[in-house]
Amino acid sequence: MDFAKLGLFGLFLGSFLAASIFPLSSDALYVAFLAVYDSSFTCFIVATLGNWLGGITTYYVGRLGRWEWIEKWFKVKKETLEKQKASIDRYGVWLALLSWVPFIGDVLVVALGFYKASPGWTILFLLIGKAARFLVWSMIMGYFIS
Repeated sequence: MDFAKLGLFGLFLGSFLAASIFPLSSDALYVAFLAVYDSSFTCFIVATLGNWLGGITTYYVGRLGRWEWIEKWFKVKKETLEKQKASIDRYGVWLALLSWVPFIGDVLVVALGFYKASPGWTILFLLIGKAARFLVWSMIMGYFIS
């Protein structure tokens, strides 16, 4: 899909989908949009909102999961799930700050939902993590949110 043809909605949609199970790079999309749009602030807001809302959706998809399903369909043993839950319980909602990390970020968000981490704090930390990601990219590209 050519997100550029959709304008800022394309940036929003691509960023949203990239925060889900779809193999998209919101980083590459964001950098491309920064290069063609006059307002880096608008790109920052649009990408952050899209990625954040995609992360929230992924969190709630995780909350729909059931231990029995994971054991049955993915052949994961109950002991493994309990070990993972202990890790999630140990670090808790703070893991949402790492939601921007490629490959593992989305898995962490699903796990936070699956293990029923506090929705309010998780959603807040998702926003902070996602915003920090795009802020860093803006600074790397020489755009200081203007």
